[in-house]
Amino acid sequence: MRLSLGITGHRDSNPVYRGNAVEIEAQLRCIFDAVDRDTPADAKPRLHALLSLGADLQAVEMALALGWQVSAPLPFGKRLNVAINAQARSVEDARALLYGEGQCSAAIGVAAARIADATLRVTCFELAERDSLIESLLLETVRNPLDSEASSAFSVAASERAALAGQVMVEQIDMLIAVWDGQSPGPVGGTRHTIARALEIGIPVLWLDAGNPGHWRILDNPESLANRRNANVANLAEVVAMCSAIVPVSRSTEIGRDLLDNGPPPTRSRRRFHIYRRIEVLFAGEVGRFFGSLTQHYAREDDVVAIEAAELLRSASALPQSDESFLEKTEKDIIRRFARADAVATYLSDAYRGGMVANLLLAAFAVIGGIAYLPFFDAGAKWPFALFEFALLVLILSIIVVGRRRDWHGRWFQTRRVAEYLRHAPFMLLLGVARPAGSWPHSNDAGWPEHYVRSILREIGLPDATICQQTLRTALDQWIGRHVSAQRAYHAAKAKRLERIHDNLEKVSEKLFLLAMLVVAAYLLGEVAGWIGLIPVEDIRHASKLFTFLGVALPTLGGALAGIHYFADFGRFAAISESTAHRLGGVEQRIAALLAAPDAELDYGRVAGIARAVDEIVVAEIEHWQDVFGGKHISVPV
Repeated sequence: MRLSLGITGHRDSNPVYRGNAVEIEAQLRCIFDAVDRDTPADAKPRLHALLSLGADLQAVEMALALGWQVSAPLPFGKRLNVAINAQARSVEDARALLYGEGQCSAAIGVAAARIADATLRVTCFELAERDSLIESLLLETVRNPLDSEASSAFSVAASERAALAGQVMVEQIDMLIAVWDGQSPGPVGGTRHTIARALEIGIPVLWLDAGNPGHWRILDNPESLANRRNANVANLAEVVAMCSAIVPVSRSTEIGRDLLDNGPPPTRSRRRFHIYRRIEVLFAGEVGRFFGSLTQHYAREDDVVAIEAAELLRSASALPQSDESFLEKTEKDIIRRFARADAVATYLSDAYRGGMVANLLLAAFAVIGGIAYLPFFDAGAKWPFALFEFALLVLILSIIVVGRRRDWHGRWFQTRRVAEYLRHAPFMLLLGVARPAGSWPHSNDAGWPEHYVRSILREIGLPDATICQQTLRTALDQWIGRHVSAQRAYHAAKAKRLERIHDNLEKVSEKLFLLAMLVVAAYLLGEVAGWIGLIPVEDIRHASKLFTFLGVALPTLGGALAGIHYFADFGRFAAISESTAHRLGGVEQRIAALLAAPDAELDYGRVAGIARAVDEIVVAEIEHWQDVFGGKHISVPV
C-alpha cells in the first residue's frame, strides 16, 4: 500500500519560520530522502498539502523533485487560492491575480508564480463552491484595510475553508508532518488546528519545532498535544521505522487478488447449497417458491457498470472539469471489484449457511431414520436403518471437513466486508471523503479485507476536480441520495421478511415440542386406560413403539428447527436491518433538507458530513452482523 503523508506548517510570514527556513528545509529533506529510500520505486509516497506559501510549498517542491505524487486539497479554486496565499495587499494585486487585470507588485508576483507553478504540477481538489463569497470578502478587505469588520469576516470565512481542506487532507494520510513553533495558537484551519484534528482521528503527527528544527517529537493522541514538550523524542531511524510500520509489507493485497481478482467469479448459486434459502422461503410464507428453482444469478461486472453504476458515472462525467481518468479508475478498481466481491461473498454465504442448516437437518433425520424401524419391524431388521443413520452422519462430517478446509465461514466474512466497503466507495472517492487510517474496524481474523480495500482506495486518491454547487447537488441527489434510498428500502423489506421467518420458525418448533408432549401424554393415558380395563393392555403395548418413535422424532425435528432458529438468528438480523433502515431514513431526511436549501447554505462540509454518516452506518452494520455470526463456525450440530 502506498504511504501517504501530509504536511502542515507556518507560512513564510511567520517570524520563527522565516528565521529558521534553511534549517527546516534541511530537516524536511533529510526525512523525505530517508523515506524515499525505504519505499519501493513503483510505490513512491504521496504527499498532501494545502499549498500555503511556507512549509507547505517547501515540502511540495521536495516531494516533486523526488518523483512523489502530490495531492493538494485546496480551500478555494486555483485562482483564488493563489491570490489569498500570495497575500495580495491591494485591490490592484487582487484583481491582477483573480482576473488578470493589470499587474501586481513584484514581491506578490513572485510568490503567486511559485504557488501557480506548484498548482500545475500536482493533483488539485478544489473546494470552490464558496469562491464568489470569498472573492468579494477579499476585495472588500484589500479595498478597506482599516475596516476591522471586513477583515474579520474574510479571516473567519477563509479559516473555515482551510479547516475543510485540512479535514480532507488528514483523512487521506497515514502520518502528518507539522512544522510548528509550539506556541502559536493559530486560527481554525491553521497549523495547530490541523494537528489537533489529525490526532483526534488517530493520525500520528511528527512535530518539527520551527524554533529548533532538529528537535523532533511524535504526538500520537489528542492529549499529547497538551503535553507536547514531554512527548517522545524521535530520530530519523524511528521515523522511517514508523512509516514502514504504518504501511507494512504484507500479503493482504495478494490474498485479496487470489480470492477476488484471479479467475472468473461465480455466476450463480449452486443447488447443493440451497437448503438455507428453502428454509427462508418456507418460513417466510412463500410456499409456492419452496418447490421451485431458487438459483440466483449474480450480477456480472458489465451489468453492474451498465445498470447499477451507470447514473453515477454519467452524472459525474457531466460535471464541469470532470476527471475522466479518475472515473475510469473508479469503474475498474472499485465498481468492478465490488461486483466480483459481492458474487464471491454471496456464493460463500450460501455454502456456509447452507452447509450448517443441512447439518442440523441431517442430524435430525439421522436420529429419526435410525429408530424408524420401531413401529414396523423387530430389532433384527434394524441394520438398514442403522446404515441410513451412519450414511447421514458421514455426510455431516464430510460437510464439516469440506467447510473448514475451504474456510467458508472466514472467507464469507472477509469477502462480504470487502463488498460492503466498496459498495458506497464511489461517491466517497468523488467527494474526497475517506475513512481515516486509524478508524478502520479491527477484526479477529487477519484483517486483510480492510488492508486490501484501503490499498485500493489509497492508490486512487483524490480526483483532480473542482467542487461547485452543481457538484454538491449532483452528489446529494444522484450519488448519495440514490444509494441511501435503495439501501433503506432493501433493509426495511429485509427486516420485515426476517421477522416473519423468525416468528414462523419459532412457532413451528414450539408446536412440534407441544405435539411431542401430547404424544407422550396420550401414551400415558393409554397405559392408565389399559390398567383400569378400559382398553386391552396388548393394544397399548403393541402401539408403544409407534409412540416411542413419535416421542423421539417430533422433539428431534423441533430441536433441529430450534437449532436453525439459533444459528441463523433471524430475529437479531431483522433488528439490525430495522435499525439500519431507520438510520438511513434519517440520512434521507437530511439530504432532502439540504436539496431544498438555497445555494448559500449548501457547502462542501455539510455534504461531506452526510457521506461520512453513510459510511458510519455501513461499518456499524458490518460489525453488528459479524458479531452475530462471529462464533458460529461450521461444526458438529450438537
